[in-house]
Amino acid sequence: MIELLRKRRSIRKYTEKKVPKETVDTLVEALLRAPSSRDIRPTEFVIVDDPLMLEKLSLTKKHGSSFLKNAALCAIIAADSKKADTWVEDCSIAAILLQITVLSLGLGSCWIQIRGRDHDGNLTAEDYVKKVLNMPENITVECIISVGYAAEELEGVPAEKLGNERVKYGSY
Repeated sequence: MIELLRKRRSIRKYTEKKVPKETVDTLVEALLRAPSSRDIRPTEFVIVDDPLMLEKLSLTKKHGSSFLKNAALCAIIAADSKKADTWVEDCSIAAILLQITVLSLGLGSCWIQIRGRDHDGNLTAEDYVKKVLNMPENITVECIISVGYAAEELEGVPAEKLGNERVKYGSY
């Protein structure tokens, strides 16, 4: 696991190669196996691989989502926020488990923050995603994870740039 973490980077450039169904099934399993506080499981997931839908979703934000149009697929990570006050944590855990699983299968991914971001001056990024995907009102969107075969090779972050000064032992 630590070797995967050492290699993990946000990938924003993808090849045109499609992700096989068996691989997508494994990614879905990773999402569904994510732990949930008190096992309430408020999380909901939407897998999108249609190029037209990916293009629409790439317009979610002015900055930071345009590369989605070139991804093979994406996972919208959301939750019924009324089911549990830990929905943000549950979504975040599922998202990072997905990203690590993606990397373990030889693919690349990137987190696209949706919650708390704008689409334009009149609409939030979340409302835009919900409109595009016809999502119900009670669902809150945390993020989108783009997935595909990497068309760029990025080195892992060197150990000396990790910021060890942020770690305290025993007390602050």
